[in-house]
Amino acid sequence: MNRRLVVLSSILAVLLVLVGICAYSYRNDLMAGINALRNGLNLRPVDADLSAPDRPARPSATTEFKSQKFDWPQWQGPDRTAISKEKGLLQQWPKEGPKLLWQADYVGEGYSTPTVAGGRLFVMGNRGKSEFVIALSEQDGGEIWATAVGPIRPGGAGYPGPRCSPTVDGDHVYAIGLAGDLVCLDAASGSERWRTQFSKFGGHVGGWGYSESPLIDGDLLLCTPGGQLATLLALKKKTGKVAWKGIVPDGDSANYSSIIAVDVGGKKEYVQFLSGGVVGLSADGDYLWRYAAPSNGTANCSTPIFHDNCVFAASSYGKGGGLVELNPRTGADPKEVYFTTHMKNHHGGMVLLDGYLYGSDEGLLTCLDWKTGAVKWAERKAGKGSIAAADGRLYYRNEGGPMLLIEVNPNKYVEHGRFDTPERSKQNAWPHPVIANGKLFLRDQEYLFCYDIKKP
Repeated sequence: MNRRLVVLSSILAVLLVLVGICAYSYRNDLMAGINALRNGLNLRPVDADLSAPDRPARPSATTEFKSQKFDWPQWQGPDRTAISKEKGLLQQWPKEGPKLLWQADYVGEGYSTPTVAGGRLFVMGNRGKSEFVIALSEQDGGEIWATAVGPIRPGGAGYPGPRCSPTVDGDHVYAIGLAGDLVCLDAASGSERWRTQFSKFGGHVGGWGYSESPLIDGDLLLCTPGGQLATLLALKKKTGKVAWKGIVPDGDSANYSSIIAVDVGGKKEYVQFLSGGVVGLSADGDYLWRYAAPSNGTANCSTPIFHDNCVFAASSYGKGGGLVELNPRTGADPKEVYFTTHMKNHHGGMVLLDGYLYGSDEGLLTCLDWKTGAVKWAERKAGKGSIAAADGRLYYRNEGGPMLLIEVNPNKYVEHGRFDTPERSKQNAWPHPVIANGKLFLRDQEYLFCYDIKKP
């Protein structure tokens, strides 16, 4: 009997060793599987702090991953303009606001604006001691998976939590943590494909941490470690291998804006708003130009806008914004068209529609003539906020919480409804509104709301 027990114990020990080896070899897929399984078991994510507040996620009833026509797969939408091409949306909201389809209260701490692709919503948040990328069902808000990115960056300079909007490209999703952890995940399962860290490239960022959302352009992923070794960085999106390192004179620190890809005279450029101003780099990462006037020396946040060989960039802290025209032959030689103090845009962004620029000038929603900078109107009752646009309407989220629907009209301010979400955190409502597939998505720390904005 004792001999049989010894034999059985030995077999069990061997099996445990084999399981351990397999678990180590396939840790990422195993982690994703465990995190997916926990939805049904009502458990916390692997690596989560067990002392964190108990706010269990609601599992999703749907898991299909299939793209839709009006997805919002990256920061500021398909074209990084904060404009959706979707039509047939409500032009006037009822007094109580559009219909609330679902809400979630488990996306964690942070200011990450969600993205929508393939029937899923992707967002980042702090849970316990880790930053996570979290995938929810677009249909019901249930959690599909949650994958740890890295340890949280303590404090966030008074505003804890990640700010990056995950970027979805095909069957992969890319995200940047507040401390510079860059990951590529499988969009369907959340399993990790590759990762790197901006510290490997001598990265340097302002005190509020890395806030940009990575740009996918063709086979490349573009991001901004900042500093003298790789101010901007291009990686092969499938492997994470370095394609090129773009070095900007003076080795500017990364600030809080995101890169856009533009076409100047038939040549591709990458434009980013760094600590020392707006810069342009060639498709191969060569430095081309700088426009320093919009930089305030504290925090440059809003994504630049490009149109017809011109770039507009703006910041707050008493500064303003300016328009420069680039030489289409050289792709450089920026010539200032105008500078205005009437677009002191903090981090709420701006939209360009039919020759007019709309955005928050500190506490005033303001409309400017794109070509001249002339103020068409400025409205205080909209307050300071973030902006997106679709189907002839501005979607404006006041940082105090109210959501506004405003007519795209360069002649006057016309409001077509406003409402408050049923729950509010104690923090500013800084995540931007997202418009996708007939729905409006609003994030406020751990809360996420989905509204039906499609015409009946």
